[in-house]
Parts: sequence; C-alpha cells; structure tokens
Amino acid sequence: MNTKLIGRWGEYKAGEYLRKNGYKVIGMNYITRFGEIDLIAENREHVVFIEVKLRKSAGFAEAREFVDSRKIARIKTAAEIWLSQNETEKRARFDVVEIYFSGDINNGEEKIIHIEDAFQ
Repeated sequence: MNTKLIGRWGEYKAGEYLRKNGYKVIGMNYITRFGEIDLIAENREHVVFIEVKLRKSAGFAEAREFVDSRKIARIKTAAEIWLSQNETEKRARFDVVEIYFSGDINNGEEKIIHIEDAFQ
C-alpha cells in the first residue's frame, strides 16, 4: 500500500484516539513552506501540535526517535505561523503520537502511545 495512504491512516487513528481522550481536533496536515504539522488539537489548557509516527514495531527503534532536532525545528516554525494566524489564549504544546500496528491496516492490532510535551 502507498506510504502516503498509510500515513493518512495513522493520522486518522491518532485523531480518533485524541477525540476519545477529550481533545478536539481542529486541524490536519497544516502545511507551510517551512514545515508541516500532522494534527492540531486542543483541550482546556493547550493548543497541541502533534507529530504522528507510524511503525510496524519498535524492533529497530521507537517511533519517537525519528523526530530529530531538524524535524522539531520545522514543526515549531510551522506552529509559530499557525499561532500568528489563529488567535488563542491557550498555551502551545508539542506532542508525539506513536502508532504501532501488526498485520495490515484493515485487519491488524494497533497500539497507540501518546507522549505529551514531547519536545522538552
């Protein structure tokens, strides 16, 4: 299956997970020339910029390890642009949602790990 489609499936699953856990998803695939944000959500206190990482297993490395300093800088720059265009009183936070799935995306099991304030 196309990796872009698999990535979108992961973002959909992350959004579903966040909604079930009290977040309101307010944006998906926010793209600027400086970077991209997979999901933007909010809860009572925060606007949360979320990087979604999808892997079949953590055998080689945990998914969060693929969010390097260059990627973090690009996400933060994109978030600054979003914040300049969308007024909010809430504080910004950066999370990572890891999704591990076995089998295929139609008939497999998934494990979701939500890492809050992941860039600290």
